[in-house]
Amino acid sequence: MARGKANGSQPKGDGVGAGKDELLGYYRDMLLIRRFEERAGQLYGMGLIGGFCHLYIGQEAIAVGVQAVKRPGDQVITGYRDHGHMLACGMDPREVMAELTGREGGSSKGKGGSMHMFSREADFYGGHGIVGAQVSLGTGLALADKYRDNGNVSWTYFGDGAANQGQVYESFNMAQLWKLPCVYIIENNQYAMGTSVERSSSETHLFKRGASFRIPGEEVDGMDVLAVRAAAQKAADHARAGNGPYILEMKTYRYRGHSMSDPAKYRTREEVDDVRKTRDPIDHIEELLEKQGFADEATLKAIDAEVKRIVADAAEFARTSPEPDPSQLYTDVYTEAAQ
Repeated sequence: MARGKANGSQPKGDGVGAGKDELLGYYRDMLLIRRFEERAGQLYGMGLIGGFCHLYIGQEAIAVGVQAVKRPGDQVITGYRDHGHMLACGMDPREVMAELTGREGGSSKGKGGSMHMFSREADFYGGHGIVGAQVSLGTGLALADKYRDNGNVSWTYFGDGAANQGQVYESFNMAQLWKLPCVYIIENNQYAMGTSVERSSSETHLFKRGASFRIPGEEVDGMDVLAVRAAAQKAADHARAGNGPYILEMKTYRYRGHSMSDPAKYRTREEVDDVRKTRDPIDHIEELLEKQGFADEATLKAIDAEVKRIVADAAEFARTSPEPDPSQLYTDVYTEAAQ
């Protein structure tokens, strides 16, 4: 198994091997997630979003980097910090935001909310509210791929907190025993809900969790979209070749609390500010674009303006879309068998 650095200080990629269009695309996609989540936070504060709301701010490079190597037909499944994954998969920002506000125009018709969106069209098999539950489901998706021999990979995400769930290890065992094409991605943002990895896990190198099942893995700088892309390509090649699952531990950091109701008093403001100043994934791509001569300040401002227009439109749609009709309360609960 490859061994990564544990302190999160991996050197950033220099952009070699990535062209202008690729870097600009990554920049735009990450900026869309950032601006979308910022607006979602505002709508939550205004009372337009109810229930739980977990923002992806700071972790954008992971979803975007993996999406860069995902093939059509590959499935994506994750936990409840899911808005960024939906946008990376290509879901309409309008539908995602409208689902957050519980409106009829949402991707799940306003009945799923923040944690339970779904899109077969985008190969997105959900946000899931039960910690670690998606790991077993993602393993099942990989079993279906193996059975159908379709060459697809199941990209199964979970967090450092879910890494201690028993069902995760049952899934690991089955996936390796049956050589299932599953890439397990641990988004290690250091704090689970509010407890640091050092206080909650006896083995803090989470990519090693598959060692007893003979599953290879490695630690990746999850704040560097190019490092994520390279690691994801390696893991996908391993899985598609019939070698079974692979574990990627993405060392990342969330700037906001666990959810909108979390004041995050378990860490200092200085710690958060230091990560923002030295490791921000969007700043890193911006620096590469300028260093390579691919974009100047005006170009980047134009992209930001475009993204802000998209997000503003999504917020307005989410605010004005009607709520589901009461007659829809009991629909979409079960699938009726064909007569």
